[in-house]
Amino acid sequence: MKKTLTAALFGAVAGIALTAQFGAPRLVTPAFASTYEYLDLFGDVFERTRSAYVEQVDEKELIEAAINGMLTSLDPHSSYLNPDNFTDMQDDTKGEFGGLGIEVTMEDGFVKVVSPIDDTPAAKAGIEANDFITHIDGESVLGMTIGEAVDLMRGLVNTTIDLTIAREGEEEPMEMTLTRAVIEIKAVRHRIEGDVGVLRISKFSEKTFQNLAESIAEIKDELGANAVTGYVIDLRNNPGGLLTQAVAVSDAFLDQGEIVSTRGREQRNADRYNAQKGDLADGKPVVVLVNGGSASASEIVAGAIQDHRRGIVVGEKTFGKGSVQTIMPLASRGAIRLTTARYYTPSGRSIQALGIEPDIIVEQVELPEGEETASARRSYSESQMRGSLSNDSLTDEDIQKRADDEALHQRRLELREEDYQLSYALDLLQGLSIYSSLNQEN
Repeated sequence: MKKTLTAALFGAVAGIALTAQFGAPRLVTPAFASTYEYLDLFGDVFERTRSAYVEQVDEKELIEAAINGMLTSLDPHSSYLNPDNFTDMQDDTKGEFGGLGIEVTMEDGFVKVVSPIDDTPAAKAGIEANDFITHIDGESVLGMTIGEAVDLMRGLVNTTIDLTIAREGEEEPMEMTLTRAVIEIKAVRHRIEGDVGVLRISKFSEKTFQNLAESIAEIKDELGANAVTGYVIDLRNNPGGLLTQAVAVSDAFLDQGEIVSTRGREQRNADRYNAQKGDLADGKPVVVLVNGGSASASEIVAGAIQDHRRGIVVGEKTFGKGSVQTIMPLASRGAIRLTTARYYTPSGRSIQALGIEPDIIVEQVELPEGEETASARRSYSESQMRGSLSNDSLTDEDIQKRADDEALHQRRLELREEDYQLSYALDLLQGLSIYSSLNQEN
């Protein structure tokens, strides 16, 4: 098919030349004349490379590289997808694909990790957002396109791959060996912490909203709809995905108003997405967790909830990808991923290269190695003293509630050491719930 493309390109150039020499005279503007000259230049460079390069060249790969070079020169997110890459991308958005489970981009010639995907080989190996992949199976990624690097990282299930990782703060590169796997992603997982529903959204694929609605329904069934005090929407290390799913997830927590707007080069290409009536969270308080690995669609959701003051955004500044890519299938083969618009939050702000600043900045805290944990330290109180008097004012119901509260307190202490940001979000929701109930009483 590439030979067909080559023939078509050279046919077009030859046709132009023939028209100029033998066809009827026509007006050619300087801009178009210049374009035709550069097409001639491309044909000339291609032919000289094909015939004179020191080694035999693959004409198909040469043209694919030229097309990809044209697109990647525009911005880091535009690229050419050959048929295999196009199929991989379609599998990715469907939520099932083979590989390492890692979202990447290019920066300064190296492969930069946007985020690892939950429960995948990349996440289990300890790869983190903002890591740089410098070598793949010992081969430097310098000079590679993002597509070439991704091709190398994909492969047969159960085969291994060696990655060299450079991480800020680490003096020496890290060597990691990962085993490729079939990546089956459930876009939304949930759990219950006390009376709070925690919704972990790892990716915006075709089934994200459906998974979200199912998760919220299960939380309500388990706790009782009225017993839920709020929800944590965990978007940390979520690299984004489908714009339509970002809009649907935002709409799940909003009753009205704009969610996001997109503006292309032409005014007529502007789009605006608005919320429909219906809040799956029933107006309960919401806290959104983000970090530097939260990108694109994640930032749309966080921005919409923040601008509408529907919830509080907690964590660290997000990645800052404020552009929209359109996948354009090509009749000949593959597709192109082209940046066609910028997006804006409901207040009209662009987060491109800026990211979303959390309402409350909370960095993830790791306990220094060897330091005693808070949950391990035993507190000492009157009730533990030998022979202390019992409290004669407590009913059996009060005693059970105190036991439940103590168990929850202990769980929060443990969680504070496991995931400080999530623990903070839960404490914040508890405070919001108390404040709301006091206002209702008054």
